[in-house]
Amino acid sequence: MDRTTFAKTPPLFFQRLREVTEAYFKENNLKKTGDGRLYWKTAILLTALVMLYAVLVFFTPASVWLSLAMCALLGLVLASIGFNVMHDGAHGSYSGRKWVNEVMGHSLNLLGGSVYLWKLKHNVNHHTYTNVEGMDDDIDIKPWVRIHEGQPKHWFHRFQHIYGLLLYGLTYLFWVFYNDLKKYFTGKIAENTQMKPMSMKEHIIFWVTKVTYVAVFLGLPMYFAGIVPTLIGYGVMVFVTGVFIAVVFQLAHVVEHAEFVHPPTDGHHIESEWAIHQVNTTVNFATQNKVLNWLFGGLNFQVEHHLFPRISHIHYPELNKCLKQVCAEFNVAYREFPTLRSALWSHLTYLRQVGMA
Repeated sequence: MDRTTFAKTPPLFFQRLREVTEAYFKENNLKKTGDGRLYWKTAILLTALVMLYAVLVFFTPASVWLSLAMCALLGLVLASIGFNVMHDGAHGSYSGRKWVNEVMGHSLNLLGGSVYLWKLKHNVNHHTYTNVEGMDDDIDIKPWVRIHEGQPKHWFHRFQHIYGLLLYGLTYLFWVFYNDLKKYFTGKIAENTQMKPMSMKEHIIFWVTKVTYVAVFLGLPMYFAGIVPTLIGYGVMVFVTGVFIAVVFQLAHVVEHAEFVHPPTDGHHIESEWAIHQVNTTVNFATQNKVLNWLFGGLNFQVEHHLFPRISHIHYPELNKCLKQVCAEFNVAYREFPTLRSALWSHLTYLRQVGMA
C-alpha cells in the first residue's frame, strides 16, 4: 500500500503554533524538557514500585484482600511509570541529556516491553499516521475490536462496547508476551510497515530484558510467595495496567468526532497539513484534573503531545492555552471532554455505533 501523504502547501497553522509556543518558552526562560517536578515524580513512582514489590514478594500480607489491593495499586504504578518516565524518555523530552532519556526510555524494558520496538511503533507510525488504517498500529485491534467503519465487521462487534474494557485488561499481557514477539519475528511494526533491522546490541537487550522481566515478576514471586498466589496477583496487576494503558490512549483517538482515514476508500493523500490532521484525529480530556494530569503524564493533553512530542508533558497545561488561541485564529476545531467519565462514555458510545454500523 502507498504511504499516506499530507498537503504540500506551507504549514501555516503549525508555523503559527510554533511561533506562539517558542515565545512562551523564551519569555519564561524555560527549557522544553523536564524539571524538578518530573524528577520528583519519577522518584516517587519508582520508590512505590520497589516498596510494593518487596512487601508482596518478601513480606506477603496475611490478608488476601490486602494483597490483591496492593497488586492492583502496583498495576497502576506500572502504568504511571510508562506514562511519565518511559514516555518522556523515549520521546527525548525527559532531559536535555541523551543518555538520561535512553535510561528512562529503557524503563519500558524493565516492565516487559521493548523501547526499540515501541519507538518505531509509536514515535514513527502512530505520531505520523495517526488514525490511518494500515499505518497506525494503535488502531489495529482486529478482529476483536472494530475501531472504524473501514475495518472488517463481525457479528460479535455489536457487543464490543460491553466486552471492550475487559479486553483492554489483556492488552499489557499480550503486548509483553505476544505483540513484541510477533513484531520481532515477522519484522513488521504495522500491517504496512517493515521494521528497521536490529543491531546485535538491540537483539541482546531485547532477550535479556524479556527473560529478566519473567524472572522478576513471575520467577521470584513464585519461589517466595507460591505459584498460585503469584499467578493470581500477577493477573490482577497486568489487568489493571492494561486497562489504564488502553483506556488513556483510546480516549485520545477512538471517540466520537475523532477522524479516521481508510486509504483504499479515502485515498492516500490528506488535503490538510500534518498538524491539522493531528488536531482532527486527537482529543483531550479532563485537562483541569490535577490528579489525572499527575498520574497520566499529561497524556490527557494528547493534542499537545502529538504536536510537540519532544516537549515534556509538564509544560502541556500552558501549551494548551497557546493551542486554543491558534486553533481559534485558524478556525480549526479543538476537541476536549471535560472529564474522564464523559470521555469514557463517548468511547463506549462510539464502539457501540461502529460495532453496529
